[in-house]
Amino acid sequence: MSSQHLSCEELVEIVTEYLEGGLTDAERERFEEHVVVCSGCANYLDQIRMTIELAGRVTVDDLMEETKTELLEAFRDWKRG
Repeated sequence: MSSQHLSCEELVEIVTEYLEGGLTDAERERFEEHVVVCSGCANYLDQIRMTIELAGRVTVDDLMEETKTELLEAFRDWKRG
């Protein structure tokens, strides 16, 4: 995040850190200022919050073995930034 203003792409990249409280005060302020003026990112943030709320109700034991296998395969090669 190099510039004064946060881009939509940058917001998407750090939304998890924001929700987990991992941003500096300055980063959090830029994030929140962007969400105030960008309805698309505000909607995205709401969707992520809802996803976390709903997914938080699912435990590993709730998943069928086939689903566990598919998820592991889907994310096996996930590239970390």
